[in-house]
Amino acid sequence: MNVGALTSLITVDLPVMPPVQPMLAKAVSGVPDPAKYDAQGLSFEPKWDGFRCIVFRDGDEIELTSRNTKPLTRYFPELVEAIRAELPERCVLDGEIFVALEGADGKGRLQFEVLQERIHPAASRIAMLSEKTPADFVAFDLLALGDESYVDRPFAERRAALEQALAHLTDPTSARSPASPASRTGGHCHLTRTSTDPAVAEEWFHQFEGAGLDGVVAKPLGAPYAQNGRTMLKIKHERTADVVLAGYREHKTSTPENPLIGSLLLGLYADGELQHIGVSASFTAARRAELWQELQALVCPIEEHPWGRWQEFLVANPGRQPGTQSRWSSGKDLSFTPLRPERVIEVKYDAMEGTRFRHTAHFKRWREDRDPTSCGYEQLDQPVKYDLADVLGG
Repeated sequence: MNVGALTSLITVDLPVMPPVQPMLAKAVSGVPDPAKYDAQGLSFEPKWDGFRCIVFRDGDEIELTSRNTKPLTRYFPELVEAIRAELPERCVLDGEIFVALEGADGKGRLQFEVLQERIHPAASRIAMLSEKTPADFVAFDLLALGDESYVDRPFAERRAALEQALAHLTDPTSARSPASPASRTGGHCHLTRTSTDPAVAEEWFHQFEGAGLDGVVAKPLGAPYAQNGRTMLKIKHERTADVVLAGYREHKTSTPENPLIGSLLLGLYADGELQHIGVSASFTAARRAELWQELQALVCPIEEHPWGRWQEFLVANPGRQPGTQSRWSSGKDLSFTPLRPERVIEVKYDAMEGTRFRHTAHFKRWREDRDPTSCGYEQLDQPVKYDLADVLGG
C-alpha cells in the first residue's frame, strides 16, 4: 500500500501522524558494552518475536500500522478495543503485536505462526481467531503523548514518560497470564521491561528464549527516535544445523531463458522419514542462476521423492508440507521441483517453532562429508522452557 493510500484513510489528529517508519536495529555479536555506544549508556530490553506495530490513538479513533507502514487495524479487532480501554486517550506508541499460547507444561510461549494466521482477507476468519487466539500488544517506545511529540527527545526521557503513562499496566493486582486466553481477566496491553545492567541483559538473552523471545535489544539512552534509522542494537540467537536439500522453488523473476532459484526446501529425518523443516533463501541473482544449473543433476520425478505422497493433499494441510495448499495461501503457486535427497547443507537458524525453523534459514556451506540419512532432529539445540508470564511480570 502506498503512502498516499494510507494517508487517505487517516482519521486521527496527533502531533505525530502516520505514516511512521519504526526505528530499526543493527546486529551485534554479544551484549555490548554501554560505554562504547552512548555517553549516557544503553537501555536493554527483550526482543519480541511478533509484528512490529505503531499505535496511533486519538480518543476512539485508532490506527495500527506495520513496520512497512501498512494498515494492521482490521486484523486485530480485539486489540483496537483493548487500546481504547487500556492506553492513554491520545498517544503514539511503538511496540509489538504477539500471540502467546500455553503449552502442555502450563508455560506460555510466543507463537509466531499462529500470529501469521491473523493476516487473512475474510472478516469472519479474523473475528473467529480474535476470540480463539487473541493477540496482545507490548509497548517499548513513546512517540507522542497528548499534544506533545517525543520523537526528538532522548530515549531516557521517552522511557520515563512511557513508564508514567502506562504505570497502570504493571499494577501487580491486575497481573494475569497472557498465555491463557480462556482465563483472561486483565488487559491485552503491556509495557516491556528494561534494564541498564549488561549482566541482566545477558541473563535475559538466555532465559527468555524459552518463552519464544528473539534475543535482546539495546537502545542508546541519549538518542532521539530516528525513523527508519538503525540506531538500536540487536543481539539474536544464532545456531547451525546440517539439513538435507530436498527441493527448490524458482524465483518470481525466473524465466525459461534465465532460470533462477528462489528458495531451497530443507528436511530432517525423523523415524526414518524425511520431514520438511523449512527453507533457505536470500541469494544474490548470480548465485540463484548458479544454483539452478548446479542442482539440475539432482532433479527427480515427484513419484520417486520422499514427499511424493503429499500430492494427494488439495486443501488445508496442518503439517505445511511443500507443494500443498493451505487456507492461507489463497491459490498461490506452492509447487516445487523435487531433488533426490543426496546433498547436505549447513544452515544458520535462530529458533525452532514446533518441528520447523521459525524463520528462513541462511545458507552457510555444503557438507559433502555428511550422510543425508544422519541428519536428524537430535542435533538441534532447544532452549530451556520459560513462562512468558514471567517475562511480562517483571
